[in-house]
Amino acid sequence: MTQLRNSTPRADGFHMPPEWAVHARTWMLWPERPDNWRLEAGPAQKAFMAVADAISQFEPLTMGACPHQTRNAGIMLPPNMRIADIPNNDSWMRDCGPTFVVNGKGGVRLVDWQFNAWGGLYADWSLDEVVPKRVAEIEGLDYYCAPLILEGGSIHVDGEGTLLTTEECLLNENRNPDLTRAQIENYLREYTGAEKVLWLKAGVYHDETDGHVDNIACFLHPGLVALSWTDDRNDPQYPISKDAFDRLTKFNDARSRKLKVLKIHQPDPILITAEEAAGVLPVEGTYPRQTGDRMAASYINFYTCNGGIILPTFNDPHDKLAMDALQQAMPDRKVVGVPAREILLGGGNIHCITQQQPKG
Repeated sequence: MTQLRNSTPRADGFHMPPEWAVHARTWMLWPERPDNWRLEAGPAQKAFMAVADAISQFEPLTMGACPHQTRNAGIMLPPNMRIADIPNNDSWMRDCGPTFVVNGKGGVRLVDWQFNAWGGLYADWSLDEVVPKRVAEIEGLDYYCAPLILEGGSIHVDGEGTLLTTEECLLNENRNPDLTRAQIENYLREYTGAEKVLWLKAGVYHDETDGHVDNIACFLHPGLVALSWTDDRNDPQYPISKDAFDRLTKFNDARSRKLKVLKIHQPDPILITAEEAAGVLPVEGTYPRQTGDRMAASYINFYTCNGGIILPTFNDPHDKLAMDALQQAMPDRKVVGVPAREILLGGGNIHCITQQQPKG
């Protein structure tokens, strides 16, 4: 394991592959934080266990946990999963964890982005900052330290040179206030190997991540983007999704293709109940859960693994429509729905709690 200080992935011939490329394994982190997960994370742990179990039907999985939680995780999880000692503040592996990059010779390295807990949304992120280095140590992989504050959920790539992101997140003053749009684009190209950056305006309504792209839009394959949608023009999500649709249909990707858009209708609005809000330990300096707040529910926050798609479901009439649409769009994979309200209550969903390690 070596920190590569004087180069970038692009300079060394590495790039970020698409999520549908073959994986060596999936990484997750075990939830425990009582000021984010209700009832001391008991319900969240069961939800994470269901996601991990679904993924493990398709590929190996490593669950990282703080040292005092490894035994608990080991008891709850199936025996075919690897439990790793990875100290962390919270369980959003997509965002605090590494981004893996590959070259054409089977090589795999990782990128360690700077992390500041979504612009300081939570009070302490000192352990989250070192999660990528711990993963590099466990896997024996060399890594790059990128001079850019970025969460993995804020970017999505097609593997053919195109990167999708949002202005709401990456241009937010709470991330990289001293960098221009052009400078941010240059860092994205250097550390993901992307050739073209496509900017949407914003993410899902009331998304506490400041509009991560992985909650509103993602590539299904080169030239095709899935978009969270609503037909209700009175819904505050409608103008956001409409703007995204208008932009996407005008974009050309890095290969000069016009993008096609698959609209995936969002679930009906999901509000935090009084019981759910009361179950979260209130701590100064952390994001509050308020009764009646609308959560940023979206079917786009799914995870693509080897032969499968793990889709969040919400006991909503739109669940089956989303599953059917994705199954038709990606017939080579099996779409598996996992109840995900408990994960949503923490501020994200299935894509946010997973990170793929490509096979290389």
